[in-house]
Amino acid sequence: MTSAADWTGRVGNVWAAEWQRTDRSLADLAVHLDAAIAHVAPDTGRALDIGCGAGGTSLALAAARPGLAITGIDLSEELVAVARERLAERYRLDPAATQVRFCAGDAVALAQAEEPVDLIVSRHGLMFFPDPVAALAAIRAATTDVATLVFSCFDARARNRFATIADDMTHVAVPPPAGYSPGPFAFSDPRQVAAWLTTAGWHDAEFRQVAFDYVAGEGSDPVADAISFLSRIGAAARPLAEATITDRETMLARLSAALAGHRVGNRLLLPASAWIWRANASGR
Repeated sequence: MTSAADWTGRVGNVWAAEWQRTDRSLADLAVHLDAAIAHVAPDTGRALDIGCGAGGTSLALAAARPGLAITGIDLSEELVAVARERLAERYRLDPAATQVRFCAGDAVALAQAEEPVDLIVSRHGLMFFPDPVAALAAIRAATTDVATLVFSCFDARARNRFATIADDMTHVAVPPPAGYSPGPFAFSDPRQVAAWLTTAGWHDAEFRQVAFDYVAGEGSDPVADAISFLSRIGAAARPLAEATITDRETMLARLSAALAGHRVGNRLLLPASAWIWRANASGR
């Protein structure tokens, strides 16, 4: 499974190179997450975006709350560089119109070095800590007593076709991990996540399930675009990279056949599911 350390190297570099297609793939979910964040975000104060990636969530929050100071943090220097480029382009005519900044490094360490924040947000950035309770507790310690935490994470692997389609490709079903393992589906069990949040000092945790379309491909040949994308991002990428030339050709044929049934016009839509969580730093 993908760990935090992977984001400082190859995985982070690939996601940086593919940021437009990764943002596209999660655009339907981002609408729900951005709305949930805006619902509780203060007009002023300080916010922290953990695992900010290419900066999409931070930029959406800045547009909704221009008076809020926002710091986006990611382990990947390459992704942070993309986020900074997007920020500069968005506000090139008026750089003083935003209080957003992006930093590369460990989110917990950087959060503890900052002034306490009033809002913590994350789009799929909390599932990679080796010790989720310790990380959530450290994040709580970096907030004010009136702070809110809003984040998204994937539902079970079985409910996310972009992952299970790799099983069709390899003809090998991936068994669930024994115990906690950092990775895309590490926060898929809401009962477990609720327990972690409570133990870490967060209060009034609430969650809701969001079914969304994962846009894997689009254009005149969305199947080919999806194959290109999934060969670099997600569960199919590693088996394809490690396969022999012959096995790779076989797997690509199977992947193409499995994807074809998900074409809708000029887009390739894979059914996906996520959780959106909200918790408070103090009890009501």
